[in-house]
Amino acid sequence: MDYSQYFSAALGRLHDERRYRVFADLERIAGRFPHATWHSPGGPRNVVIWCSNDYLGMGQHPKVVGAMVETATRVGTGAGGTRNIAGTHHPLVQLEAELADLHGKEAALLFTSGYVSNQTGIATLAKLIPDCLILSDALNHNSMIEGVRQSGCERQIWRHNDLAHLEQLLIAAGPSRPKLIACESLYSMDGDVAPLAAICDLAERYNAMTYVDEVHAVGMYGPRGGGIAERDGVMHRIDILEGTLAKAFGCLGGYIAAKGEIIDAVRSYAPGFIFTTALPPPICSAATAAIKHLKSSSWERERHQDRAARVKAILNAAGLPVMDNDTHIVPLFVGDPEKCKQASDLLLEEHGIYIQPINYPTVAKGTERLRITPSPYHDDGLIDRLAEALLQVWERLGLALHKKPLAAE
Repeated sequence: MDYSQYFSAALGRLHDERRYRVFADLERIAGRFPHATWHSPGGPRNVVIWCSNDYLGMGQHPKVVGAMVETATRVGTGAGGTRNIAGTHHPLVQLEAELADLHGKEAALLFTSGYVSNQTGIATLAKLIPDCLILSDALNHNSMIEGVRQSGCERQIWRHNDLAHLEQLLIAAGPSRPKLIACESLYSMDGDVAPLAAICDLAERYNAMTYVDEVHAVGMYGPRGGGIAERDGVMHRIDILEGTLAKAFGCLGGYIAAKGEIIDAVRSYAPGFIFTTALPPPICSAATAAIKHLKSSSWERERHQDRAARVKAILNAAGLPVMDNDTHIVPLFVGDPEKCKQASDLLLEEHGIYIQPINYPTVAKGTERLRITPSPYHDDGLIDRLAEALLQVWERLGLALHKKPLAAE
């Protein structure tokens, strides 16, 4: 039997559906972000990255890099195994304390990624609650969906950010049944925000627990970077907050923060925690440095919001189809997977601009887009060149503008 035929056929289906993913070979340059070297088929070329989730450029911050180097020099690189076998190294203990403080919770628990913290965190929590009903927002991330699925609990999907629908489901479940409401605070593909205060109101009224994914908001919003929940003054009302160290904090890893007994229960029961090697000490020290810095420094957040607002203003003025929202995400609607990929390729090859296409299954078919994420380090000149390049690509591919560009009026 030729087993390779199954894999070839699976890859062929992706090509036929225009969903086959190609990764660009990029080498970021510390101190020069968002500039990077693209190792193209024709050789190394300078490009500007416009779609990184290192939103604040903390992956190159001297405090963060310095903490990583110092810890690696002092204690080595690896964790030595799972925490059950190798013990918990001190930089990890310090990081969990820093995260608990960031979110105003009694404790925090680290995982190897934000995906794992959702997948194993939700599944473990729900399994420990008899007859738990999970109420999941329709646009929750795949990691949350997998966590819900692996819990084995009954689940109901409420329409995205639709409070009336959520309340209907809560009422139908009855007051005595255990319920877990799971949502994100900031949805990264559209850039819209959950009404967290109103969700907390419903949870309290109908006796439900709340689980909120803050991965695209931690470090970015709130006086100390605690996320949308901190900005909206509802951190203390949310039972479990989940976040990542891999975006605004510029490192690697995921976590949950909650009351001590919740964290201890997950620590004691979650396979995705128990059987996985701990995060390395240098990563933990680097993340701690990033969190400490962003707790006290607002420059990065303020500059970042300024840059995002300017990008939206310039692209809208040029007539480009920016999908409206009030956050730092700048989605540019394309609506066709092939043209979305072509636009990305033209930007990279002809303009030295890297923006990865966002196609199905990350977004629904027919809503394909380019997802632009400015950083504090994208200056006015880079923004103007981005708009010029996008206009040229839009014209080349015959993509629709929402009005005539100002320059043509």
